[in-house]
Amino acid sequence: MSAIEKEPVKKKNFWASLGPGFVTGASDDDPSGIATYSQAGASFGLATLWTALITFPLMAAIQGMCARIGMVTSSGLTTTLKTHYPRWILYVMLLFSFPAIALNIGSDIAGMGAVGNMLLPAVPSIVFSAVFVVLLIICLVFFPYRKIADILKWLCLVLMVYAIVPFLIKQNGLEILKATFIPHITWSKEYISVLVAILGTTISPYLFFWQASMEKEDKEEKSHLNTSPLKRKKAVIVNKQDITDMKFDVNIGMFFSNVVMFFIILTTGSVLFKAGVRNITSVTEAASALKPLAGNAAFLLFAIGIIGTGFLAIPVLAGSISYMLAETFGWEEGLNKKWNEAKGFYMILAVSIIIGFGINLLDINPIKALIFTAIAYGVTAPVLIAIILHICNNKKIMGNFTNAPLSNILGFLTLILMTVAVVALFVTM
Repeated sequence: MSAIEKEPVKKKNFWASLGPGFVTGASDDDPSGIATYSQAGASFGLATLWTALITFPLMAAIQGMCARIGMVTSSGLTTTLKTHYPRWILYVMLLFSFPAIALNIGSDIAGMGAVGNMLLPAVPSIVFSAVFVVLLIICLVFFPYRKIADILKWLCLVLMVYAIVPFLIKQNGLEILKATFIPHITWSKEYISVLVAILGTTISPYLFFWQASMEKEDKEEKSHLNTSPLKRKKAVIVNKQDITDMKFDVNIGMFFSNVVMFFIILTTGSVLFKAGVRNITSVTEAASALKPLAGNAAFLLFAIGIIGTGFLAIPVLAGSISYMLAETFGWEEGLNKKWNEAKGFYMILAVSIIIGFGINLLDINPIKALIFTAIAYGVTAPVLIAIILHICNNKKIMGNFTNAPLSNILGFLTLILMTVAVVALFVTM
């Protein structure tokens, strides 16, 4: 029996039981994602509400596999790829991932700055963006892991504003129920494009890398805090209770993510669509359109949520790049390390955020940036999902923690849907 198994099981309260899975799920609803959901609601009303029910089990299955890989192997997804698969697969993943993640960071920073300017018009959006960038880098580089983890968890609660906004407007309960549980599909280029965008936004490859690395790091951090130095090496051994706790955390995180998505579509579908506002190209357009139609309260809550989600999502985006590069080149890595212990890791983290900010200065069309991001994610996601499924069914890597039948069913269903989405993406282009 391992050292960790000998320790008495301590009951945790609900909040304490939430960790990397909760943060990962919430960070998926970044400003770029909010723009996608807003466009879905504005273009088709409540007709895409049902997608929240579909994406939840798919997200939970894939992110659960990534988390299990991190816990069982005590390494990130990049290290696992580098160790067990041809190097060219890893390099192709990196080649497609970096530009997409950088553009995603840039889009999120631009959205935060634009919303800040909406709230305080006297301050230019670029100034807001610069301030946000500085704050993010300082916090990520100089705050200890546990502090960062706690901050990210609390930032997740900002997303609850989107569960309030729809109730500031009169709603038709029966209409919402029908749209939620009875899928309505329109076989048009525009509708298929929105469905593809929703899939690409919710099931994003950078989250796979982040989830595995953070589970590994969270496990190491807890072992460091709870055991003596002599026991720490053994304490990272995984047991069934660890896996059960992880599943709960991941499922809550993915459920939370899809609830937020549901309410954003509901808000824009019940307000903007009905008012004839059918084309939303940014989060600021969504927030601005809500103001005259739903009032100042809805506008302010929607806008505050955008800034909060940016602070939550950008560390995840930049962190995924840092983990991927550090693991590829064998550098010391981890938010639980100090600057002088992992300089390369933190430099990549800071540089990726600065590059994202620099993209705003190039005046790149945000919609074109999002399209490129969706293409890059769409191309890499099916390949990565196939590899994740292979890893999680490989006893040499996962030992006794290989996939259960349900995980394989949901995983292969996700693989099929994401592959179809890639084909549909190129066809609709």
